[in-house]
Amino acid sequence: MLIEDAVSSGTPQFVIDSYATLAERAKTQAFGLIEEDVIVLDTETTGLSVQDNELIEISAARLSGREVIDRFDTFVHPRQLIPAEITELTSITNVDVADAPSAVEAVAALADFVGGCPVIAHNATFDRSFIESVKGGVNVSDIWIDSLALSRIALPRLASHKLSFMADLFGCDSVSHRANADVDALCGVWRVLLVALTDLPQGLMARLADMHPDVPWSYRPIFSFLARQNPGSIFSLSAARADVLKADRADDRVDADELPVLKMPSREEIEADYAPGGLVNRMYPTYEPRDEQIAMALEVRDALVTGTHRVIEAGTGVGKSMAYLVPFAEAARRNNITVGIATKSNNLADQLMYHELPKLAEQLDGGLSFCALKGYDHYPCLRKLERMSRGQVEITTKRDPADTLTAVAVIMAYVCQSADGDLDSLGIRWRSVNRPDFTTASRECARRLCPFFPDKCLVHGARRRAAHADVVVTNHSLLFRNVAAEGRILPPIRHWVIDEAHSIEREARRQWARVVSADESRVLFERLGGSSTGALSQVSRDLATSEGSTLYLGLTAKATSTVARASMAIAGVFDGVRELGRRARGGYDNANLWIGPELRESDDWHDFLQSAYTGIDALEQADKSVDALVQAVAADKPEVVVDLGDISRRLHELAENLKLIIDGTDEHYVYSLQVNRRLRAGGESMTAERIDIGEALATEWLPEVHTAIFASATMTVSKSFEHFNHAVGLDRIGASTSSSLHLDSSYDFDSNMAVVVAGDIPDPRDRESYLTALERVLVDAHLAMGGSVLTLFTNRRDMEDLYARVEPKMARAGLELNCQQRNSSPRRLRDRFINEPTSSLFALKAFWEGFDASGETLRCVIIPKLPFSSPTDPLSCERNLREDRAWARYSLPEAVLEVKQAAGRLIRSSTDSGVLILADPRLVTKGYGKKFLTSLPTSSYQRIESAQIGHYLQLWRARHERRR
Repeated sequence: MLIEDAVSSGTPQFVIDSYATLAERAKTQAFGLIEEDVIVLDTETTGLSVQDNELIEISAARLSGREVIDRFDTFVHPRQLIPAEITELTSITNVDVADAPSAVEAVAALADFVGGCPVIAHNATFDRSFIESVKGGVNVSDIWIDSLALSRIALPRLASHKLSFMADLFGCDSVSHRANADVDALCGVWRVLLVALTDLPQGLMARLADMHPDVPWSYRPIFSFLARQNPGSIFSLSAARADVLKADRADDRVDADELPVLKMPSREEIEADYAPGGLVNRMYPTYEPRDEQIAMALEVRDALVTGTHRVIEAGTGVGKSMAYLVPFAEAARRNNITVGIATKSNNLADQLMYHELPKLAEQLDGGLSFCALKGYDHYPCLRKLERMSRGQVEITTKRDPADTLTAVAVIMAYVCQSADGDLDSLGIRWRSVNRPDFTTASRECARRLCPFFPDKCLVHGARRRAAHADVVVTNHSLLFRNVAAEGRILPPIRHWVIDEAHSIEREARRQWARVVSADESRVLFERLGGSSTGALSQVSRDLATSEGSTLYLGLTAKATSTVARASMAIAGVFDGVRELGRRARGGYDNANLWIGPELRESDDWHDFLQSAYTGIDALEQADKSVDALVQAVAADKPEVVVDLGDISRRLHELAENLKLIIDGTDEHYVYSLQVNRRLRAGGESMTAERIDIGEALATEWLPEVHTAIFASATMTVSKSFEHFNHAVGLDRIGASTSSSLHLDSSYDFDSNMAVVVAGDIPDPRDRESYLTALERVLVDAHLAMGGSVLTLFTNRRDMEDLYARVEPKMARAGLELNCQQRNSSPRRLRDRFINEPTSSLFALKAFWEGFDASGETLRCVIIPKLPFSSPTDPLSCERNLREDRAWARYSLPEAVLEVKQAAGRLIRSSTDSGVLILADPRLVTKGYGKKFLTSLPTSSYQRIESAQIGHYLQLWRARHERRR
């Protein structure tokens, strides 16, 4: 394997050259004491969990310099049989371990062999936990060095840090999933890592060795020894960043605004890309052309040529991403511009970044450059990293602080060898490490007060790299934050694909909301602090002995006083919000109250205004005094007020948002307040949300975009794009600027998906009859399908009541039923559902879309109630006040699209089949029910009495099992 192929994309050439000579240098370079009497160790076990599995082999080698001077190898006799998959992986059989020593005996012998020397293991936590789970295992060694973590420090640009990958790359012994072979490989890799550490910038080893000396850290002796090879060297992060940026030269892209037209392939050339033997076929040898995919690709190409927009509803299986990637890549390459793709889900973004774009780049002459652009909290903040490495801030973690030091080392090495990049692939143990200690938020970023801003900063450097790429992949959230920031986050991209576009109105509204939160306010004032804590106290200490300290300390005292008053005043505001929340109707745990005319004219509101105006006045005074302090000090000592400058901006934002909501005259917004009823205090907030997202997009974003391709499998309501076009503003910019296209799914929904409507469920207002009828449907459906059922609820109360009724009956039948309880992890519920084919799940909104469980894992989706927004929902209330028939224009189509999304969970591949059960009688008793039924991907449905659903499902299941 060539080094060029083993490093991450964008690795500077000087790093590649350094890595290329490591193996040769490792043969001769000596490291004295740190390679004398060290033990390299590996284990094999019956599984991954230390609670449920056991050791079956231990291998170790004692190193002296480059030589192995002693070996320890033993099988271990477990108390359980070795699983077949472990035997297949390791070749260790039950016969091999039959006469082996017990774990206690083997570990005792290992302890004698190690003799307390340092132990090196790849993913040492795994090996150590198994060794120390055995009686006497804690006596093996006090010093365990994880070569996996060390490799991320020494070789941060490698594409993989697996032992097998590194052993192959550097010509060490191969890895065979046997402990002794892995030990041989690690003996060779260990010396490569030591050499690689010496290649990091001079002085870095000393910086790492000296940071937070009170924290026990197994790597400290290694870094201390290596630091002594360059005594007196001073590490400069700023200089290291300058060096790596010097090596990062990329061609500038043209702003598409400067081009009169785009050069694009002809329609015939695009068709040829999707023909047998064409570009897509070369990417995927088993590819078969699909008429719908080719039609979409041609439509995308025509939109780029004409500088117009498209709304494309492409059913499941069309292959949307490859349909837009090819013409967009051609547009970027032929015109030297940057194009953008915005997705909702990480799954799709990862699919693009790690599968489809790399394959496309391989097949295009001249390649294709691409990058992902994420939110601020995905990138390391160099100012915070520098302060942590110098010990200027405390480590905030409830777990092992050594993990935080390892994170500092990994990130520091990475930013010294990377022009840009994010934290997501660095293997940091975020369960132990407080991520905000290493990241910043948009509002928190110090910008001009930061010594790394703008060029050396990775957050702002990501924008620079994006401006040099052919294709930028980002998410809806960042796209809309960029609109709000007037284009200061993303480079000027004029051609966009908005994939998973069905949800962009909701996401834009969330990103553009103006929120005043009790919890965020409390954190803000805690950060500000006072005379003895927080940023104000720190500024006082930093300025106490400086020239002009009298002026500074006077300003600090005034800021401290006004901040204390504002903190008390804002607490009073949220006490008033909680009192107002008592007026709210509905809401199981959370009250969400519309601040409409009725509330604003009430006595309760007028009582509240007194505390609100007091809060606004106090915030404005605090804002002025803190800003005056920041401006005065920043002129001479900007580094002293970096943190305070961020807090000052947020204080100003808090005051402005509160004024906006209390005033309530800006008709672009709907105003509301939220109260968490489960808490006695805390969790209160006030919100202003944009009402008409389409209007905002039509005035603030679409005029700057030449072509926007909106794509999703769920856009039409009864075959009409009217609702979607209004939601994104396309109906405000002229009919000639956009067009819509529906493409049927490539899958046979009519044959593989059945839709059942239970039209005799009682009215939910008769709660006991309603729950009893639903209970019967749910029990019958789960028993008939043998599990693999997903039931999607619109409210927690119904879900929890029915779970209490249904789950015991499922348990008696031997079927597993889980429920999305409060504080439960949606990811864990998803994993459990997917990994246990017969398990079933009761879930809420998080599972209505974006949940993929193909095959037998999911055979039935049940929707007990149509997902209309609550009649007390603030946005619905505001729309009803302003427009006639607002419910039919907004709430109805939004509910239809949610049901379409939920139905889409069933068929995720050409071989999937399943049943959708709709248990809301309004589908057949109300005229609008037809809109739901005609919008589904299958053209037919069956109305069945609820008592007969179980029998129907038994027949359906038998028929489909025969077909398989």
